[in-house]
Amino acid sequence: MLCVRPAFVFGEIWTVSSPFHEENGPQPPKVLKAPVEILANLRLLQQHHDPLIITFHDRNQRFQSYLVEVDRDRGLVALDEMIPNDGERFLRNGETFRIESFHEGVRIAWETQQAATVGEFEGDRCYWCALPDEVTYHQRRNAFRATLKQSQWVPIELDGDKLSAPYKGVMLDVSATGCRLRFEGDLSGRLQPGQVYERFSAKLSIGPITTPVELRHLQFDEKTGMSFVGIRFHNMSGLVQRNIERFVYQLQREARRFEKDDLF
Repeated sequence: MLCVRPAFVFGEIWTVSSPFHEENGPQPPKVLKAPVEILANLRLLQQHHDPLIITFHDRNQRFQSYLVEVDRDRGLVALDEMIPNDGERFLRNGETFRIESFHEGVRIAWETQQAATVGEFEGDRCYWCALPDEVTYHQRRNAFRATLKQSQWVPIELDGDKLSAPYKGVMLDVSATGCRLRFEGDLSGRLQPGQVYERFSAKLSIGPITTPVELRHLQFDEKTGMSFVGIRFHNMSGLVQRNIERFVYQLQREARRFEKDDLF
């Protein structure tokens, strides 16, 4: 059985009145200041291994990291080593930086004004930073997005006229409008954001689907050796659209039924 974790928003389970549409649509950015709200959202980033994008003030270079620990008692968070690792030089100089990440269509961002320190967490190198006093939270997607458990990732295949061979991977999450995929290896030189690929197939629990898709973004994680790809369904047939909506609705109902009280 597929299970999903519902999004935790401002101390509540986010639910919608219909399977695929939130009545109010995407929300404007909000600033979270309550510690319980900040901790809950940071722990989501940690638990789901969502990549962090780090930028230093007055510098154009972007760095990638991950949130590896949230220590409420000490008022600290630990960041994994930066990619590329020359970002550590800016940290050692005491430069302030901004962190931005995305979880299930929600942008979560904050600034670190205090100097970070280089240390260790569970034997691995990390950077300790102060727990933020406020976090910007921006729900921009109006379609329910279901995150699949690792044991139930959906096998997928991406193919198209401009590809020499299909790429096989897994579906990590899905909404009525698109999904997030994971592939082994670095596909950044072989797949192009904005390109439409004519044949995307997925073996959903309710039956297989095939549809064209548009590739929206691609990110290669050097540490895991995996490429993470976001796609939007493109010119779906009525049958495919209904099957995807049925699948998402099934996941949403399971989320409400089985994980309503599991916030962390």
